Amino acid sequence: MQPLGTGIGWRPEIAEAVERMPGIDWVEAVAENVCPGHIPDSLQRLRARGVTVIPHGVSLGLGGAERPDEARLTALAERAAALTAPLVTEHIAFVRAGGPLTATDRLEAGHLLPVPRTRDALNVLCENIRIAQAALPVPLAVENIAALISWPGEEMTEGQFLYDLVDRTGVRLLIDVANLHTNHVNRGEDPAKALDELPVEAIAYVHVAGGFERDGVWHDSHAHPVPPPVLDILADLASRVRPPGVLLERDENFPEPAELERELAAIRETVDQAPKANAKPSGVRAETSGVRDGGAPQGNAEGTEAPRQRLALAQTALLSALVAGTPTPEGFNRSRLAVQARALAAKRADVIAKVAPELPEILTGTYRTHFLAYAADHPMTDGYRHDALAFAEHLLLHGRLENADAERQLSDWWLERSGPAPLSRRPAARLARATRRVLLRR
Repeated sequence: MQPLGTGIGWRPEIAEAVERMPGIDWVEAVAENVCPGHIPDSLQRLRARGVTVIPHGVSLGLGGAERPDEARLTALAERAAALTAPLVTEHIAFVRAGGPLTATDRLEAGHLLPVPRTRDALNVLCENIRIAQAALPVPLAVENIAALISWPGEEMTEGQFLYDLVDRTGVRLLIDVANLHTNHVNRGEDPAKALDELPVEAIAYVHVAGGFERDGVWHDSHAHPVPPPVLDILADLASRVRPPGVLLERDENFPEPAELERELAAIRETVDQAPKANAKPSGVRAETSGVRDGGAPQGNAEGTEAPRQRLALAQTALLSALVAGTPTPEGFNRSRLAVQARALAAKRADVIAKVAPELPEILTGTYRTHFLAYAADHPMTDGYRHDALAFAEHLLLHGRLENADAERQLSDWWLERSGPAPLSRRPAARLARATRRVLLRR
């Protein structure tokens, strides 16, 4: 793969500034926010100048128990083709659980959650990545994620898990050094040890981002300046191998362009001034991971169906505790799960406010209070747009609004956006929908 150079995460809020920034060799765009038939003008101008654009997926859930959704894979492939990208990237994470494998309602996290570093999870992840690789027109790279919580009974370190993943699938790695720092603070993991164990020659590029610490917990916010410890990890990585590309991520709370340019300069300087990459071994095979030479998994004669079932049950129990208030699964830290649950609810409220900005305007200062109360016992089961409609419907049907004008505006908003829609084939569902619409019109 050709070197990428220095890049920045492209976001609509800073699109014009990115176009004017000197020394931007490439950008990364959130894949789900790009429509192949309507690529933003800014991205088209960047591409015309020779700037590489890489789609970065966030919704596949490759670490989930189910096989990757064909429609999501097709959409990611279309974006790669539309952007003539040299590769696409996704995350080693699960984002939903439940469904047929557990005979329960499907739950959506609205966030990237860590997979357990176990043989079951590795076997499932390897198969999911092979399915994705076969469906994509360009190579795939997968990213290590930040986490607030640790799974009990893990069998591998992060470095060992990633080493075997690469060994068995040939997938490339997107290493986020900010996430290594997050896991150091939150889970006590040594970034240097992780880098010792990684197959650094498999790195496609590197993410750098900021965050903040509160009450001993590091939050990977992508909304704060890059701190020195993250740059130190970048320097350590660059002393082992010169990364083909390094990218600054910023998702909100955008500073002035000059501040972003200073952060990019610091990233370039960190890489350029790192000692020359040495000849250290490129990783340490995990003796406990159950993988023989040649990449064949030990103890997996059962295929992946049984591991998928076990993983599905574990992930559903965890996600249900986080978003539906069910009991904490055995072995998890209860207080840390509470921190994660609050973070998920807060992120959900923030995203709904962006997806449906009329809701905070209608509800004024009560929006967040109403939404967090709703989220406490109404987990997300579909996308954010569906969630916004369900939230508004809940407020209207259960009489939670005291302001008559706000109630009228919210009713008009819901009625305008809830139809027309394909009718369900189930008579009961059709009757329920019609009843709701009649009640809300009243």
